[in-house]
Amino acid sequence: MAQTGLPPARLVPYSPVAERPTNFRWVICGLLFYATTINYVDRAVLGVLGPLLQKNMHWSDKQFGEVNGAWTAAYALGFIFMGPLIDRIGTRLGYAISLGFWSLAGGCHALARSAVQFGICRFMLGFWETGNFPAAIKTVAEWFPQRQRATATGVFNAGSNIGAVLAPLVIPSIVIRWGWPAAFLMTPILALIWIVIWLTTFRSPAVHPRVNQAERDLILGDSPPASTATARWRELLPHRQTWAIVVGKTLTDPIWWFYLFWAGKFFHDTFHVELKGLAGPLILIFVMADVGSLLGGWFSSTLIKHGWTPNAARKTAMLTCAVCVAPVSLAPLVSNMWVAAALISLAASAHQGFSANIFTCTSDMFQKSAVGSVVGLAGFCAGTAGILMNYGSGAMKQATGSYVVMFVIAASVYILAVGCVHVLAPRLTPVDLSEARRGKSG
Repeated sequence: MAQTGLPPARLVPYSPVAERPTNFRWVICGLLFYATTINYVDRAVLGVLGPLLQKNMHWSDKQFGEVNGAWTAAYALGFIFMGPLIDRIGTRLGYAISLGFWSLAGGCHALARSAVQFGICRFMLGFWETGNFPAAIKTVAEWFPQRQRATATGVFNAGSNIGAVLAPLVIPSIVIRWGWPAAFLMTPILALIWIVIWLTTFRSPAVHPRVNQAERDLILGDSPPASTATARWRELLPHRQTWAIVVGKTLTDPIWWFYLFWAGKFFHDTFHVELKGLAGPLILIFVMADVGSLLGGWFSSTLIKHGWTPNAARKTAMLTCAVCVAPVSLAPLVSNMWVAAALISLAASAHQGFSANIFTCTSDMFQKSAVGSVVGLAGFCAGTAGILMNYGSGAMKQATGSYVVMFVIAASVYILAVGCVHVLAPRLTPVDLSEARRGKSG
């Protein structure tokens, strides 16, 4: 063989270029954001149209409170049924069923012509809407690595305030052009589009054709083995930490629903604002609520980075939010609409910051397999309290002709909630349910 004068070739082992993970999980997160936005537009429509419907249908303030109370009653009951249903049939079908039925209930409002008929529609809407957050949170757990779940949850949860902003921004124009029934038909159309996209797009990441192996490995990479033991309410009730979350949410969640359902009527009654004029103050309130949600979580996280314990950081953040809520008691007493809107905006922002921290307290004290059950129990109790808040608000407004009592309650319960959380869980000590189970089996 002829000599070439070149050194002999070396055999180099083949090393494939590492595959970059696809990012289809963020498409799924976008669909969760879309669904949550629809969810809150459906809730907020009645709050925007309340003054108009009350005038057209001759509702009393008590009847308006009863219509909203029907929603909160169903929202409380729905937590008992919808979480287990979605666990049983899966997020793909369960989410589509929930959104389809709540959008159908929302569309039926267009046919209602009395307080009783609206109450029935609100009840069905509230019941089926409870599927949104269990399905969305379960989807995040299925599609995101543990270190990205908080970010993904924050993204889709932003849809709640975006929906509350879109309602006063879009609905007045729809009503002026096509009448109030058309406002209730907007979301069923958007929901139908979502359902089609969801059913054709959503699959488990393990088998999804648009997810490569690198993204599958990323999703599972830092997740501990999934627990098969689901916590039952009877296992949670003996623990003071459970009641810290339940009492904190029960005292404060109804205040958020008061802002959502009654703010439009408050501005109409107090400052004689008509339908188009409601957009400005309502948008301000819910944009500030988004800001508060982000700042509340950032504040406690920053304190922890500076060496504070989670117990001190969470409670300091909640106490700060509680203090910021207090000035809202002046809202029905001021003479300028924008001053009142600023006071309610500060309170709504502080509520969302408080809520972000009390939800985080849940994960501080309970293992993943129990967090959903604790949140469900708290949601059921908060919904029950919301019934009293809505019925009581209507009765109080009709009896006194004033919103003062409701805003005083809204201003004061957060301080009480912080005190209750601290008394019931002074150190946010984690609960070991597995130890209790071993003791029971032994």
